[in-house]
Amino acid sequence: MRNFSLFLRSLLFTVVMMVATIIWASLCFLAAPLPYNQRFWFTSRWNVFIIWCARVICGIRYEFKGYDNLPDAPAIVLSKHQSAWETIFLLPNLTRPLVYVFKKEILYIPFFGWAMGLLRMIPIDRKQGKNAFSHVVRHGKRRLLDGQWIIMFPEGTRIPVGRKGKYKSGGARLAVETQAVVVPIAHNSGECWPKNSFIKRPGTITVSVGKPISPQGHTPDSLMQEVENWIESEMRVISPHAYKGG
Repeated sequence: MRNFSLFLRSLLFTVVMMVATIIWASLCFLAAPLPYNQRFWFTSRWNVFIIWCARVICGIRYEFKGYDNLPDAPAIVLSKHQSAWETIFLLPNLTRPLVYVFKKEILYIPFFGWAMGLLRMIPIDRKQGKNAFSHVVRHGKRRLLDGQWIIMFPEGTRIPVGRKGKYKSGGARLAVETQAVVVPIAHNSGECWPKNSFIKRPGTITVSVGKPISPQGHTPDSLMQEVENWIESEMRVISPHAYKGG
C-alpha cells in the first residue's frame, strides 16, 4: 500500500511538473523584454513552484547548513550532483543569480530548454575540447562582472548516494583564471529524488554550504582536490548511513 501511495504521489508530481513547464515556458517568452534581473526572477519562479510541489505532493523538504558562508563577491559554485532536485533548487535559492554551464543539447528540449535559452547560461559543445573551455572562460568572466555566479557540477553527471564520481578540474580552472572564490556545496538529494527514478521519496534534504576557498596559491588540481576533500567529507556528515563500511 505504501509503495502504491508513493507511485500515485510521484505520478501526480510528474504531471504537475510537465504542465507547469509548458505554461511557465510560454509565459517566459512574454517576460523576455524585461531587464535581466527581472527576467531571471520571473523565470526562476518555476523552480520555486516545483520545489514547493515536491514538498507538498511528495513530502520532500530541505534544510540549509552554512548559508552564511555564501560570500558577497564573485564566486564559482561547485556542487555535489545526485539528482535533478539540486539543479532546480539552487537556481533561486542562493544570493546571486546563477549561470549554469551545461551541454548545448539541453537548449533543444521543448519548453524547458527554450526557457533556459532566455537566461544568461553558458551552453557548451563538448566536442570542441579546449575551445569549449575557452568559451566558458570568456563568457564566465563577463557573467561574473555582471554580478552573477557560475555553477558547475565537477563530477559531470549524477552520482548515486554513497558513491563518488571522478572530480573534473574545469570549475577549478575557471576559478584560477578569474580569481573568483570557490563555494563548495554538499547535499543528499539522491536519497529523496534518486537518479533516473520515477519514484520520489519523502524526507529532508540537507544542503550544506562550505566556506569560500580562495584560488590564490592554488593550481587547478590542488584547488579541486581541496573542494573534493570538503564535499566528500561533508557527505559523510550529512549521510553517514550511506557510507558505512566505505
